[in-house]
Amino acid sequence: MRYLLRRIGFYLIALWASVTLNFLIPRLAPGNPAEILIARFQGRIQPQALQALELQFGITNQPLWQQYLTYLNNTLHGNLGLSITYFPSPVTTMLAQELPWTLGLTFISLLISFILGTFLGALIAWRRGTFLDSLLPPVFSFISAIPQFFLALVLLYVLGFMMGLFPLHGGYDNFVTIGLNPDFIGNVLYHSILPAVTIVVVSLSGWMLGMRNAMVTTLSEDYVLMAQAKGLPESQVMLRYAARNALLPNITGFALSLGFVVSGQLLIEIVFSYPGIGFALLQAVQNSDYALMQGIFLCITIVMLIANFLVDLIYVVLDPRVRQTRS
Repeated sequence: MRYLLRRIGFYLIALWASVTLNFLIPRLAPGNPAEILIARFQGRIQPQALQALELQFGITNQPLWQQYLTYLNNTLHGNLGLSITYFPSPVTTMLAQELPWTLGLTFISLLISFILGTFLGALIAWRRGTFLDSLLPPVFSFISAIPQFFLALVLLYVLGFMMGLFPLHGGYDNFVTIGLNPDFIGNVLYHSILPAVTIVVVSLSGWMLGMRNAMVTTLSEDYVLMAQAKGLPESQVMLRYAARNALLPNITGFALSLGFVVSGQLLIEIVFSYPGIGFALLQAVQNSDYALMQGIFLCITIVMLIANFLVDLIYVVLDPRVRQTRS
């Protein structure tokens, strides 16, 4: 229990530090959102109108510490400000629209890649020296060297343009009625096949090779040799004794990669014109939309902290040595 409380305290401090940096960095940049918005329309407005816009964006002449307290209060209440790119929509509205697309595509693709790659890595390590071990690592090492955007373009050109098997852009067809109905869900899944295949193929080799290397090291441990000497079934030795401990580094890597789930596969979303948080981040940077960037970075921070906290808990469950040293 004390360990759990210590970890919660650590992550709360990390969250506070991230929120503070999120507050300070945009305020160190020149200009303000109201001036940037007016510059986009290349027009002049009355000072009263500019002041009204500044109030809408939360820009005041208060001391920095008062602005900070106001920012913390607004953040706790889910008020992340107005987006310049999608003015006058609030940042929370844009995040609510774009985040499900990124989570639906990237998280599921990453999870499939993690499970499949981890299983293949454990299998070829257990069968090391066989034809499978000689074939899969070089093949997937070659695939992992292919740039993600290049593979996406090849799949899009061959399977989408030449063969016409998959759509060329977008997350769904315009003629489909948006909602939780079979036609819309099926259309979304159909549009996500090529982006998902690209993510799975490119990331699969990393999980597989990482698991294989960790598994080979684990197989030489005394507890694995003892389990084999006892005559336990091969499947039990491989999964319960070897793979369970070799899985720990991959779990850490999976937690770190969850940050990329929220930020989105930017190149994938650009190539396939797929909606998502990554493409929204690109537009925010191009338009100096600090409020939207702050909201996206805050989402990334929260997801990363939650993922790492869950990994700490999983470590305690999977590895008795961790549970003994930290109790």
